[in-house]
Amino acid sequence: MRRLPPLGAMRVFEAAARRLSFKDAADELHVTPTAVSHQIKLLEEHLAVRLFERGTRQVSLTAAGHQLFPVLRDGLDSFERAVERVRRTEGQAQTATLSSTVAFMAKVLAPRVGSFSTQHPGWALRLDASHRVVDLDTEADAAIRYGNGRYADMVVEPLFQDRFAPVCTPALGAVALRDLGAVPLIHFEWGQAPRDESLAPVWRTWLQQAGLVGDAPPDAGLSFTEEMHAVQATVAGQGVGLLSLTLVADELRSGVLVQPFALAVDSYRYDLVYSPRAADRPATQMLRSWVHSQFGTRAVH
Repeated sequence: MRRLPPLGAMRVFEAAARRLSFKDAADELHVTPTAVSHQIKLLEEHLAVRLFERGTRQVSLTAAGHQLFPVLRDGLDSFERAVERVRRTEGQAQTATLSSTVAFMAKVLAPRVGSFSTQHPGWALRLDASHRVVDLDTEADAAIRYGNGRYADMVVEPLFQDRFAPVCTPALGAVALRDLGAVPLIHFEWGQAPRDESLAPVWRTWLQQAGLVGDAPPDAGLSFTEEMHAVQATVAGQGVGLLSLTLVADELRSGVLVQPFALAVDSYRYDLVYSPRAADRPATQMLRSWVHSQFGTRAVH
């Protein structure tokens, strides 16, 4: 028989040691700070050592606490991963969940889902469209993310770099650079921080590269907080959109939209991202195989 302290007390200790706060641990575990203090005291009595130095407004680990914390943390992490694998095996036996942005999901992934079933019969593909960065240990098996390619503690497999250019409907008639001053410019709001980055695809950047600074107001026109709305307004002929050539590839091929100017600016890249702890998960392997076949990839750790 294993001579272990109560599991509940060890779980409380791990949360309090990780956060160095009884109150924050209580919030995480949905109990009261008094309950946390009681469980810590119970564990200390069981081990006959002090695990925390208690100050007026904060706590710190003792030498014994520092020795115990990493062992419990790693053990509970392993326990959580094992439980999640069992849950997935029993409850979602043949489902692979892929997360990505709303726009990329709608314009690029959704039209391709049939090929997943063809390549991997018996597996169901679940697409999670969200602007939120999901937890790739518990919420999804992998993600296609759009950004600078730096994702801490993740395996990153670059897919391709995006490019942006002005596009519009043929009927709009914006076929010369000088015409840009006479038609509405359609913007997607990237937020202040991304707008200041060199890779942020904003009209000001494109106009500067085209040598049109001062010829067309870089911030005038129509502005949207959702990228797909900017695409839809451009397709509806409401103006000239500086849009992702990835997202409007079908409209350009069909002639619904045209690219009147050859100049395109490089922007962020698309990456396949997954947790190293999920690398051997069958669902993650299925997604890697499928994404490789669609876009090609190479791993960067």
